[in-house]
Amino acid sequence: MSSLTNQNIFTVSRLNAEVRLLLENEMGIVWLVGEISNFSAPVSGHWYLTLKDSRAQVKCAMFRGNNRRVTFKPQNGNQVLVKARLSLYEPRGDYQLIIESMQPEGDGRLQQQFEELKMKLAGEGLFAQTSKKPLPEHPKRVGVITSKTGAALFDILDVLKRRDPSLPVIVYPTMVQGEEAAIQIAQAIGCANSRNECDVLIVGRGGGSLEDLWCFNNEILARTIAASQIPIISAVGHEVDVTIADFVADMRAPTPSAAAELVSRDNSHKDQALISRQHKLVAAMRYYLSEQKRCAASLEHRLERQHPNYQLQRQSQQLDELEVRLHRSMQQYIGVRHQKVERLQHRIALNSPVRRLAEQKATLQRLEQKLLDAMDRKLLNTRHQLALAAEKLDTVSPLATLKRGYSITQTEQGKVIVRGSDVKTGDTLVTRLSDGEVRSTVN
Repeated sequence: MSSLTNQNIFTVSRLNAEVRLLLENEMGIVWLVGEISNFSAPVSGHWYLTLKDSRAQVKCAMFRGNNRRVTFKPQNGNQVLVKARLSLYEPRGDYQLIIESMQPEGDGRLQQQFEELKMKLAGEGLFAQTSKKPLPEHPKRVGVITSKTGAALFDILDVLKRRDPSLPVIVYPTMVQGEEAAIQIAQAIGCANSRNECDVLIVGRGGGSLEDLWCFNNEILARTIAASQIPIISAVGHEVDVTIADFVADMRAPTPSAAAELVSRDNSHKDQALISRQHKLVAAMRYYLSEQKRCAASLEHRLERQHPNYQLQRQSQQLDELEVRLHRSMQQYIGVRHQKVERLQHRIALNSPVRRLAEQKATLQRLEQKLLDAMDRKLLNTRHQLALAAEKLDTVSPLATLKRGYSITQTEQGKVIVRGSDVKTGDTLVTRLSDGEVRSTVN
């Protein structure tokens, strides 16, 4: 029997703290869909609720710093998608979810898919600036991929007509909403690349909800935009609307009109070009001066590295590192020896006479208990047999006979009268009944 130590004995507080750390470290972030119930919002600003489905429920808390970003007012019965981490409320021992974000189930699922695709494509480098193509400084022909009846097309044409009416425009009409829209837009990009008749492409539409703009979050469309040989400007929705197409395109315009301004030139474009070149010249001079300063600093640093003080400092640091390593090795060696001593002590404890005496004592106690149990059973059996014998004796007892209506007549001296000749005139007789006696005189 292994002995308990202080390390093996948990307090309730320590147990709850350990379980909380296990839940938070092992589970991490989880996404959960459920129905809100028991929603409460006390004056502290925190939210407390229960998420449930048809068979189970879990308690949740959403603290003030996170629930401020929720764009709707949660109510009991709402179906929501939450991003949360698993935890434990130690004072009560209740496991709960700490919610970090909450969205209605429909929008939440789309937003989750958006984030997953965004992370996937970013990991593959499709959003990297190094992979983006520069826009032509003076495009000769502009392609527009959008709905032929949408407001976005008319906004683009109005801006181009005002700023640069001589710039040719080719429209590739497609759907910009619905299940087939993403494939049609990708096909239009492929058509524009195969025909190679534009210097730059504007791909976009007007604003809308997340569902309306969902075709621009399509993976196939994103990869088609990245593979395009023609630079692409993404102009989807309003300035606040962001899609995967915006991240993967060579340039993102906040609106379709802004995209038209990027590819067109107004009457002051020559002055702007001059100012741009001036800025580039100033930037080049600043870069040259910074490079010279960097080279001078590098040479100064190399000179300092040869100084004896630097060598002494480096060797002093190495000495500190060796001292730390020596200390760590000593601690490790002592730890190994300490573990070996503990193992030997454990083996001694396993073979200790005290342990054997304890086992023998336990065996003796078990045998003693068995003896007591056997004696109890013997006494019980004997009492039962005695009761049976008493019952049999009672059935043949004279008292039992009296109870059935018979009586016994005796003389005063106690002699039982069995014949008439046993009495004479003047004798006093005692007749015993079941509940008393009767005295009589012989006449």
